[in-house]
Amino acid sequence: MKNGTRLPLRREENGERLRGRRPLGRRGAIAMDGPAGVGKSTVGTLVAKELGYRFLNTGEMYRALTWKALERGLDLEDGAALARLSRALKWEFRPGEDGVVLRTFVDGTGVTLHIRDERVSMNSSRVSGKPGVRRHMRELQRLLGKAGGIVMEGRDITTVVLPDADLKVYLDASPDERARRRTRQLRAQGKKADFRRIRESIVQRDRQDAERRINPLRKADDAVLIDSTRLTMREVAERILRLFRKKMRGVPRRS
Repeated sequence: MKNGTRLPLRREENGERLRGRRPLGRRGAIAMDGPAGVGKSTVGTLVAKELGYRFLNTGEMYRALTWKALERGLDLEDGAALARLSRALKWEFRPGEDGVVLRTFVDGTGVTLHIRDERVSMNSSRVSGKPGVRRHMRELQRLLGKAGGIVMEGRDITTVVLPDADLKVYLDASPDERARRRTRQLRAQGKKADFRRIRESIVQRDRQDAERRINPLRKADDAVLIDSTRLTMREVAERILRLFRKKMRGVPRRS
């Protein structure tokens, strides 16, 4: 496959059961967008696990490229150089220990620990906004989507990456609720967390995502809006599963 990209192996469609249910006959794709801190990764993982699908957080890909660019000392404002680096790297996506979440590997190295570096977090938005970078990432993400059996989340999945996904979801929640969730998460990890600062950061990120010149965050016209402010992540996942199963009912198996 071009660019050294290796897609994950697909599970057998027959004979596998999750909670007593057989996987759907045709392995479709679910695309999910939404602002920061809304729970897309948690919900996406729950949905993928129930269906026997894979889950991909596309933000990890941009952070991985940011890590490699910083490691090589590239100018993060040089979009052409960043795009060349992205195409030169060997990208692989392998299921993690749970067999559901796809982990990004670059040149044979897993990026999970590296992308948690504060410098990566601070600079990933600069890298992800470059047109050449987004074009290449879009190619990789579409290859994964074409393979089917995947739940993919990000900022432009329903609008740009997988506009023909079997189900498109826009997950939202109020800034206050997202800030509360993030505050609880950090404190549970033993870290200091200031609710006001976290809320300000979320509102700022929302503005940046909406005003971004390249593929801004917006709800696709045919995406289902789910406000999770007063819902648990499990309730959101169950709602998505019901929608997906209803949409896929009666679809014949692929030959």
